[in-house]
Amino acid sequence: MTKTRQEQAERFIASTDWSGAARTPLAGDASNRRYDRVRKDGLPPAVLMDAAPERGEDVRPFTAIARHLSDIGLSAPRIYAQDATHGFLLIEDLGDDLLARVVKRRPELEAQLYQAAIDALIVAQNAPPPPLAPYDADAMAVTAMRLPDWYLPHATGQSVPDALASEYNALVRDMLDRLMTGKSVMVQRDYHAENLLWLPDRDGAARVGLLDFQDAMLGHPAYDLASLLKDARRDVATDVQQEMLAYYIAQTGADAEAFTAAYAACSAQRNLRIIGGFARLCVRDGKPNYPDMMPRVWENLMGDLKHPEIAELRDFIETHAPAPKAEIIARIKAAAHG
Repeated sequence: MTKTRQEQAERFIASTDWSGAARTPLAGDASNRRYDRVRKDGLPPAVLMDAAPERGEDVRPFTAIARHLSDIGLSAPRIYAQDATHGFLLIEDLGDDLLARVVKRRPELEAQLYQAAIDALIVAQNAPPPPLAPYDADAMAVTAMRLPDWYLPHATGQSVPDALASEYNALVRDMLDRLMTGKSVMVQRDYHAENLLWLPDRDGAARVGLLDFQDAMLGHPAYDLASLLKDARRDVATDVQQEMLAYYIAQTGADAEAFTAAYAACSAQRNLRIIGGFARLCVRDGKPNYPDMMPRVWENLMGDLKHPEIAELRDFIETHAPAPKAEIIARIKAAAHG
């Protein structure tokens, strides 16, 4: 944080009831946002979100989605104070019990916690969504281009011909057009165990605290479920994945065959995007730890591509995209800037 930014943060906090509070930095994420835990006697614990507009951040979507989620009975952080012009929020501190941490401590609770996360997801999907941009086949095909734009050149050591990139784009778009049928719902797009908190003292779907939803869009109901169960950051037990997919279908009354195909398509697109995104975070943004997660994402992708409706894309990936083995990960890290 620059001196000027530090002074802006101090002025913002001084304008709230938390003036003079102690601040402790929290771990960040892949974005340009920073977080501090804020403590003052007699007041509830809070978190300062520092989302500098000059770094491309905007706190207004977070505020709007947080209020929507709270209005429908879910546990998004309450907004205590905001300065949208300078990119600061003071929000409710929902604690440290991320689902990923709780499951690590208590692996026997994995199915229970994931079922609770699905219950919260269904509540969010059943509510009329706020105005949001579409995350449809066109938009998803664009973000999936991170694979040929960032992963393939560094994995193969060669530039990707335009014709090959166009073929890949057409295959992804065709897969999504064919398989993502039905209604659109709000998709939070980063719905996974490190963005969800266990709040056992609350009731029902509110027992799951929600974070990192500011990039929400309108998309297919399978997308967030794939994000949850095909996690880039932790291995979800195969039997839990299968049990939770069946649970979601039973609870929503979705057509099992159509939904399973859409689930595979959404997960495949997401994993292609993430592999390319991890390469970009490393090479462009100088964040060298992300490629270490590529093998798990690749394994998830290989599972997605087994679906018979995705055979053409599977053939393309098997022919043109090498798996992220150790030497490829090392090559991507060696190309890192910053």
